[in-house]
Amino acid sequence: MLLCVDVGNSNITLGVFDGDQLICNYRMNTKMRRTSDEYGFLLESFLRSANLNHSDIEGVIVSSVVPKVMHSFRNGIIKFLGIEPLVMGPGVKTGVSVQLENPRSVGADRIADVVGAVKEYGYPLLIVDFGTATTYDYVDEYGVFKAGAISVGIETGANALWAQTAQLPEIEIKKPRSVMAKNTQSAMQAGVFYQFLGGFEKTVEAFRKESKTDFKVIATGGLGRVIYQYTDAIDVYDPTLIFKGLKTVYERTIEHEKSHPSHHQGDHFSNKNE
Repeated sequence: MLLCVDVGNSNITLGVFDGDQLICNYRMNTKMRRTSDEYGFLLESFLRSANLNHSDIEGVIVSSVVPKVMHSFRNGIIKFLGIEPLVMGPGVKTGVSVQLENPRSVGADRIADVVGAVKEYGYPLLIVDFGTATTYDYVDEYGVFKAGAISVGIETGANALWAQTAQLPEIEIKKPRSVMAKNTQSAMQAGVFYQFLGGFEKTVEAFRKESKTDFKVIATGGLGRVIYQYTDAIDVYDPTLIFKGLKTVYERTIEHEKSHPSHHQGDHFSNKNE
């Protein structure tokens, strides 16, 4: 079995594949500082809840955009699972050409999303990840990761609203019954929801206009569930996309290592197909 882990700015998400089937996934908070032992205990408890033993896990792959937690998290994996994890970065094989000005600056989670989407849905594509930030990644008709955009995430924007205004309460982010709100909470929900929905749809429209391509829009990320059912701009909502991408990267990297045991591997953020 393969354990796939995405260390994001807000949450660490974990998924376990048994062959090609994702059999379980879990989420923990990133912002709480933990020791390697605490991470190890959490990993073991997640596996137990899925009726799995640590010995069932044969490989681990991790993507991370939070370097400060990686030392403890990686050591927890090694100590409790007895496995050296494969970390998204130089040396991994994605099979996707990244043609951006500075490929090394692209977050590992975005690369994994692109890999998963290309394998699952073909191309051209616009992959939209609704997370702490909302990212838009464009893959052209040749399967090349060509461009992207980054905006404030819906929850991040809402947090700023009530954090910077003394009299506005914290709200649940959801579609309100009506935009013509009668109370402060509903007014905030209406404003946040429709501003975010409209901004998303306008951004997709701009990508279509400039790319001159009829691409599919693949949405992912936990906050995507807030809007995907209220817009025609999303073709597929796939909340497990990053796990599919990580699994693909892991398999391609292991296969390459077996066929090139002494070959010095390249950088997955290069501008060349691998």
